Amino acid sequence: MIGRIRGTLAHKQPPDILVEVGGVGYELQVPMTTLFQLPELGAEVTLVTHFVVREDAQLLYGFVDERDRALFRQLIKVTGVGPKLALTILSGMDSASFARCVQRDDISALVALPGVGKKTAERLLVEMRDKLKDWLGQIEVDGSAAGLSPAAPVSDSIADAEGALIALGYKPAEAAKVVAAVNDDSIQGSEELIRRALKSMVSG
Repeated sequence: MIGRIRGTLAHKQPPDILVEVGGVGYELQVPMTTLFQLPELGAEVTLVTHFVVREDAQLLYGFVDERDRALFRQLIKVTGVGPKLALTILSGMDSASFARCVQRDDISALVALPGVGKKTAERLLVEMRDKLKDWLGQIEVDGSAAGLSPAAPVSDSIADAEGALIALGYKPAEAAKVVAAVNDDSIQGSEELIRRALKSMVSG
């Protein structure tokens, strides 16, 4: 079981990253809430991880926040929710935001995420309510994120943002439409574009 990894951030292609440790590169998938907090390429990064072994693959998921990993682990125990959907949920909202959804029985915010239908949203609210009780009061909501990466060329930023949304389960046409809608001259790189697009999709 790989529970934590510390090394050099060598590559970022949302939702995938590569962390080099002692000459070995580890591929991880991370939610966008973690991606936005990662340092610049070449910097040291420490992530808590969850290792999934399947018949056809071995997958490593990374998180900046212990609470996000804890939520991820609870989500994949819910009937009908696998690692990919759990990653999508945590890309649309962090653990604090998800906790608020549970407290308020906010089905609409969950249904706005790709792959989450009304029945799945209802199941999430019911099954997660008891699981969140133990640590719900410990969550601090600050909404802060680390500095963004240097701005990439506009065309590359758009392509990266659309690719990240598609990887999370959004349809290509839907991803292109929302990225175009939120894109403007103030955008500083693909990560900010992804953040705005996700916020628009969830709130819309």
